[in-house]
Amino acid sequence: MKLLASRPLWLVAGLIVAVLFFVELRDLRAGEPPLSVSTPAMSASPAAPATSAASTTSAPAKSRVSSSNESRVVAEGRIATYPGAEVLVSSEVAGTIVKLPVVEKQQVRKGDLIAELRADDLRAELAEARARVVEAEAEIRLADAERTRAQSLFEQKVDTASRRDKAVRDVEVSNARRVTQAAAVVRLEAEIAKRRIVAPIDGVVMVRHADAGEAVEAHGSLVTIVDLSRVRIEAEVDEFDAGRLTVGSSVAIAAEGFTDQHWRGTVEEIPDGVSGRRLKPQDPGKPVDTRVLLVKIRLEEATPLKLGQRVEVEIGG
Repeated sequence: MKLLASRPLWLVAGLIVAVLFFVELRDLRAGEPPLSVSTPAMSASPAAPATSAASTTSAPAKSRVSSSNESRVVAEGRIATYPGAEVLVSSEVAGTIVKLPVVEKQQVRKGDLIAELRADDLRAELAEARARVVEAEAEIRLADAERTRAQSLFEQKVDTASRRDKAVRDVEVSNARRVTQAAAVVRLEAEIAKRRIVAPIDGVVMVRHADAGEAVEAHGSLVTIVDLSRVRIEAEVDEFDAGRLTVGSSVAIAAEGFTDQHWRGTVEEIPDGVSGRRLKPQDPGKPVDTRVLLVKIRLEEATPLKLGQRVEVEIGG
């Protein structure tokens, strides 16, 4: 009876031991790396240098492209004239315009009449001044004859030295009077010349600011003349790109409205100072004190671009 009573205890103990064994076996299997993972890892290790070599080989190519892109400077500009190629012609004196024979887009040559102001009163004064010059010359001839006669009489001891001296003084006064009248003629001629305005350069009349019959103030504008054969581009390059600019660099030029058309240019001048933007508003994403270099670009070929037209330039690259 004791043997039968102890058998359930041994049976329970055996079950417990079996359960613990299977649990431990499961934990051991869970901790081992699976064969399907270890095999690819081992086979992939020899290929690792090839992958590294490929990335090393492709890196320089990417760097070259990046360097090429970074060497280009893109900016906006406008067509402008060289210094002295655009002149605002104005009147030096106030007056009424009696002639303004030129019209817009008219080709003019240096010295051509642009406008004439009324000068009738000055011409009358000029005529009087010229008449006084003639009168002064007549007085000089008479005074010179009197001096000769007085000198002869003095030498013959017929007349006194004081009369001879007076005759000499009369000649000197007459000469001085003639010089004064001649100066008045020159002054009046200059005043009349100011009322005849001529073209200071060869070019085209771009704008006519006045019409015949109008009264203009001193330094009032009459016309704007531009020599369209002397134009270039003034590009606003960000000051942070200053280090990538070089005189003589090639420039590609494009403009809106001219699809698939490009022109060539060359950087001819890089200013020594920066200035504020004029073509577009300040970029809100950049510091408010950002400034630009007004780079001058020479056009290497004729273009249909108009004076003042905006363009996009790509410098270098």
